[in-house]
Amino acid sequence: MGIITVYLLVTLSAFFWGANFVLAAPILADLPPLWAAAIRFMLGATLMLVIALVRREEMICLVKRHATIYLMLGTAGITGFNLLFFYALQSTSANSAALIMATNPLMTALLAAAFLKERPKTQHLLALPVALMGVAVVISNGKMSHLSSFARGDMLMLAANLSWAMYNVLASRYMPKGSAIANTSWIMTAGAILLFLAAMSSDTHAQLPGSKAILFMSVMVIGGTVMAYLFWSIGLARLGAARTAIFLNLIPVFAILIGTFTGSPPSAAQLVGGLLVLGGISISMLPSGRLSTDTKTNARGKRITAQFSR
Repeated sequence: MGIITVYLLVTLSAFFWGANFVLAAPILADLPPLWAAAIRFMLGATLMLVIALVRREEMICLVKRHATIYLMLGTAGITGFNLLFFYALQSTSANSAALIMATNPLMTALLAAAFLKERPKTQHLLALPVALMGVAVVISNGKMSHLSSFARGDMLMLAANLSWAMYNVLASRYMPKGSAIANTSWIMTAGAILLFLAAMSSDTHAQLPGSKAILFMSVMVIGGTVMAYLFWSIGLARLGAARTAIFLNLIPVFAILIGTFTGSPPSAAQLVGGLLVLGGISISMLPSGRLSTDTKTNARGKRITAQFSR
């Protein structure tokens, strides 16, 4: 699989997750957050297991060998993140949640540096502030004062953001080698079981959702769960935690674009912010050798200049 294909897949993951912020509201209108998360991943895990069985993946051997790793990744990336995500969207806007999520690349890079000893590359350090500036412009519509207040939902989304950053780092370090489909299937299964047990032990009850919630849940399961997690796993394996996480800056941009179908076209500030985000993504995708060569050339030029100035 070529590197351009990998970039496309992680971009699609960001698109599907951007859609999730829009899809969540009708689902939460009919289901408690705990059951919304549990149903989403019970369906997603079932679909992933069916795909794995059709492809005749070596599932049993993998789970016997790596059950502890799947449980760890499922806890961080499925159970922890999604519980906090659905509860956060009860008391904060989709735009605010998307903005907070867009800080994940920086959080992932910091955790990767601390736990994986991944030294941030020059293009990543240049890309992060540009992309974050674009995210701020997109979500605030150019009014930065809107970013100064944090409600309970914002704090829950920050905790969800930390859980996802930890998942990126842990997956980059511990993800078993082999099929992304098999690994994603078992991670989703572990997370779905934990979510279901939490829902069953709670004092909330699931009820039959309406047709709109069922439709939106179906889209979230197929696109924002199965395909998004599968494509993201491929990105983590090929690009590493910090480099993959930079694509999360696209989530709020996609959320805004999808929101236009509800009758709210993007403003000039949102278009400018979107261009900044895309600029940050482009910087992060520059080959390391390009920057290294430029740096060496500049250093060589300075040395030559110094010799002639003596």
